[in-house]
Amino acid sequence: MEIKFGGDFTVSKMPEDVYAFLIDPNRFCPLLPDYQSMEIVDDKNFIVKLSVGISHIRGTAAVKLSLTEAVKPARALYEGKGDVPGGSATLRAGFTLEPAAGGTKVLWTGQSIIVGRIASLAGGMLEPLAKKNVQKLIDGLQQALA
Repeated sequence: MEIKFGGDFTVSKMPEDVYAFLIDPNRFCPLLPDYQSMEIVDDKNFIVKLSVGISHIRGTAAVKLSLTEAVKPARALYEGKGDVPGGSATLRAGFTLEPAAGGTKVLWTGQSIIVGRIASLAGGMLEPLAKKNVQKLIDGLQQALA
């Protein structure tokens, strides 16, 4: 099952400050919905543990994330893979930063591919839950960057 997201928002911080926030997993990762913990592997790779659950499938997902593109102060791209209860997921999240009047316009895109038993068992509940969690992340980013 593939789920795609995207949108934009504008914040009052300058692109350099927004970029510095987005590439710092210590600042960015705790905003992820249902965040539990994080282990930094090196300056571009880390493992994030998240609580996941839908219907009767619940547990912890360990997602290996990599900062695969970092173009200061214009772009940050993360790619990741992880095991979730009842399946696995790959994801991609990109942020493009544009100067805007008094701040920065953040254009964001995301894609998640979920395979395994969870995709078939969760059915139509998975996409609305994913969209809700992505919106929580975006809301958190906007607040943190305000």
